[in-house]
Parts: sequence; C-alpha cells; structure tokens
Amino acid sequence: MLSQTTKDIIKSTVPVLEMHGEHITTRFYERLFDNEPSMLDIFNQTNQRRGQQQTALANALYAAALHIDHIEDILPVVRQVGHKHRGLGVKPEHYPIIGENLLAAMKEVLGDAATDDIIGAWAQAYEMIAGAFIDVEQAMYTQAASQHGGWDGFRPFVVKKKVQESDVITSFYLEPQDGGAIATYEPGQYLTLKVNIPGLAHTQRRHYSLSGQPGQSHYRISVKREEAHDGWPDGLVSTYLHRQVHVGDILEVAAPAGDFTLDVTTPRPIVFLSGGVGMTPLLSMLHSLLAYDPEHEVTYVHAALHGRVHAFQTEMESLASTHPSLRYAIVYENPEKDDTERAHFLRAGRIDAPLLSTLIAPEAEFYICGPQPFMQAMVAALSQLNVSPDQIHYEFFGPQRSLTA
Repeated sequence: MLSQTTKDIIKSTVPVLEMHGEHITTRFYERLFDNEPSMLDIFNQTNQRRGQQQTALANALYAAALHIDHIEDILPVVRQVGHKHRGLGVKPEHYPIIGENLLAAMKEVLGDAATDDIIGAWAQAYEMIAGAFIDVEQAMYTQAASQHGGWDGFRPFVVKKKVQESDVITSFYLEPQDGGAIATYEPGQYLTLKVNIPGLAHTQRRHYSLSGQPGQSHYRISVKREEAHDGWPDGLVSTYLHRQVHVGDILEVAAPAGDFTLDVTTPRPIVFLSGGVGMTPLLSMLHSLLAYDPEHEVTYVHAALHGRVHAFQTEMESLASTHPSLRYAIVYENPEKDDTERAHFLRAGRIDAPLLSTLIAPEAEFYICGPQPFMQAMVAALSQLNVSPDQIHYEFFGPQRSLTA
C-alpha cells in the first residue's frame, strides 16, 4: 500500500500530467523502442505514428494520479487493457522495462521539476499498478490456456474460407492447423493475429473482432481494408490480409479476448448501433442473443456511407426475416443508385436523436461500435434522450480514447 505522503505527492503531479502527459509518453515510447527494439514486435506502430497510443497512456497516467486515493476505481481499465495485453503477449518481465523507461522519460521531460521525491513516489505507484496488471493478466493467461480447446501464446490456424462481404470488408474463416478443439468465446470478443509481412523487420500484431456465433468449429473474423486517408498510408496488416493471404495460408492466432461482451440472459430490450466495420462484434452478439432467445426484443440500426461498403446485408436480412422480434434499419449517409430500394433502408443522412427516439425503448441496453466520431455522436444522441450512461456500452478499435465531443 502507498503511504499518504506518497499519495499526496502523486496527486500534486495531476496539473503537470494534464499539461505535459503526452510529451512524457511520446518520449517514453521513443526511449522504449530505442532501448528494447524487441518491443516493436508487440506494440502497434500505426497507433504510434498516429499518436493514439501516446494519448491513451497519457490519459491512463492522469487517471491514476487523479484516483490514487481510490486506485480500485481504475481496475475496470486494468481489466480492459489486460485483455489486449494478454492477446499481444505482454508478460510480467516486460513491466520493469516499461517502468524504467517511463520514469526516465518523466524525469527527462520535466527536468528539475521531477524531484527525487516525485520520481520516487511514481516509482512506488508504478510498481503497485504494474502489480495489478500482472495479477489480472496472469489470471487471463491461465484461463485462456486451461479452458477446453484453449492454448497459450499463438497457435497456427488455416484460412479455410475467405469471403468478400463488401468493397472494403472481407471475412476469414479460421480452423486450427492441428485439427484440435478451439476455445469458445463471449459474443463481442476478438482474436489477436501475429503476422509476418515480407520485407518488415518486426512482426505485426492486431486485434480483429469475431463476427460469427460462438460454439462453432471455426472462428470468423471480418477485416476492413484500411485505405490511405488524411495523409496516412494504407493499413499495413489489413491490406496484407486482403491482398496477400489466401485460402490454405497459415495465420498465428492468440486465444479469444476482450471485455466488450453481451450477457445473452438479460431480460432488457437490446439496441445495437453500428457504423461501418463496427458491425463485426455486434453481429456476433446478435447471433448469440437470437440463438439463446429467438423472441428477444432487439433493434439494430446500422450506418454506412453507401451500399457498396455495407457488409453482411444478406445475413442481416435473413435474421430479420426469421425473427419478427428483430427490428433492423439501415441509414446511408450518401446513398447511391438503388440503395434507397434496399430492404430495411430507413433514410439518407445520419443517425441522430430524433430518429432514435422513434426506434428505441428508453429502458434498453445500448451497444455501440464504429469509428470514434460515430460513437461520439451516438453517445451524445442517447444523452439527449436521457438514456443513463450505465445503459450504454461501447468498444474502441484501438487505444481507448474519449467520447466527449
């Protein structure tokens, strides 16, 4: 446990972290990769280039300092990040390396303001927080390996089928190369792939949502090909999967992980709100919910730019036609020719509060997934409709960020 003196010192750094947090975390990652190049095999370098990982870590440090009196308040974040760490292969031996470089970056950026007392207090705080991560992640590693069909680390899977779902989304059906059983998963979880791309010095590890129904003899992941935009190049791994991975190829896969899941036994109405490829974890949830309770009251509203980039149309139409309790609606921002004639097309434009007010039950549970601006808009719209934050659940693809507009 931390002494009150140590806690007071940590709390005194809150304004400093608010001002200099991203500078500290940017320098931290630079130091880490210079001193330990092997860490490049674990961390997503695309998120590094975009500054997303630095921002997420800065926010985590700020939250830790802010809640140091009640550190248990950040345990939900520890569990969420722990799932990603377990999928990526972060181990206890990595934490001292991370701590050493983080404290060195703090001292380097803050200069004389980083007194021995401050660095000492943060060293104690880091040791405690790292211990929480290690304990949570060790339990996750044990559970992943000991469950029926489970395994430790990465396991080779064969691409048995590759299906183009839209102009930008492709599904990969994966079966274990050894022919053994595979672990089941909670609807909404993801797989972590370890990919060796020819010409690159380091492996690439990415999380991809499971889009099928749990309990099958295979896994299905559905991947959006990330195209160049806003000055950023094509997505490294998604482009490789789309263009260079074929039926019969082998992919290295970690056991399912993730805490964005649906309890199918809930008696409350469920509303799914997806944008673009955000449909993938919600589709798994929908399949599972309807398999458990075919009469469950469900509303599914999907937003896409237009029909050519809208995946799983036939699959969703089949579910809607066989389950009268499922209300399915499509909103295209810029519908193309014939898009407005599609089954379940609701309107052109975007999903907003007035539209949702005609579709939802206020007592429902809401599950949201899509690009950050989409999720921000959905959370704001639900807030306008007086939906309690406790009823709203969402998933980020990538480092955790703020949904406050």
